[in-house]
Amino acid sequence: MSAKGTPEDQPIDPSVKNGSDPDEVSEVKSRRRGVYLLPNLLTTASLFSGFYAIVAGMNGHFENAAIAIFVSMVLDGLDGRVARMTNTQSAFGAEYDSLSDMVAFGVAPALVAFSWVLSDLGKLGWIAAFIYVAGAALRLARFNTQIGSTDKRYFVGLPSPSAAAIVAGMVWVFHRSEVSPTLTGVAAIVVAAAGALMVSNVLYYSFKDLDLKGRVPFVNVLIIVGLFALIAVAPAQILFLTFLLYTLSGPVISLKRRIGKS
Repeated sequence: MSAKGTPEDQPIDPSVKNGSDPDEVSEVKSRRRGVYLLPNLLTTASLFSGFYAIVAGMNGHFENAAIAIFVSMVLDGLDGRVARMTNTQSAFGAEYDSLSDMVAFGVAPALVAFSWVLSDLGKLGWIAAFIYVAGAALRLARFNTQIGSTDKRYFVGLPSPSAAAIVAGMVWVFHRSEVSPTLTGVAAIVVAAAGALMVSNVLYYSFKDLDLKGRVPFVNVLIIVGLFALIAVAPAQILFLTFLLYTLSGPVISLKRRIGKS
């Protein structure tokens, strides 16, 4: 017998140890090759909502398109939390989530806004839309490379879901308004500015240090109920105003810090 032994003496696969059941090892390898269903199912639903928003916007259904983007935001917020709660995080899920975000929060808002009023501006319109798309792509790429190296309490640059909410909220609020040069110009500025803020160094509070598992005063629950009631009464206006204030909070905080240092 040679030093290496006969084929029967060698394991079929390096992962098969002496005494291991080949069927059991095959099942383990199959699980490793697969993907986790639940979080990726939510990511797929978010991707679908973003794609639906594009189709709805191209067909002139701007309200449905805006709502679809907000639905995608909810689903995007759930997939990561579900993955952490069920311990099903994976590199595949992280990459898939980024690609889904690019469609839902990068391409979809820009195309919906372009189909709405930006197309009336010609080259200026699609340039404003492209600035937004490029900003979203760069924002997501920078976020992925800075994971674990920045303060978790803050986002560097406007988060892409918030930028998408600004554009979608604007479309939702004003989609029935008469198209005018003023409205078209403001829309172009908002879209381009949202794209620029995504790649800026402006810090935005991430709310990741909030303790959602701890006890809170009962009045806090009443405040949350009141917020839901306000959203139900005027969802488009309340959501747009909320994300507009959040978008403005970053530059305001940065300005205060510079004044404080000077």
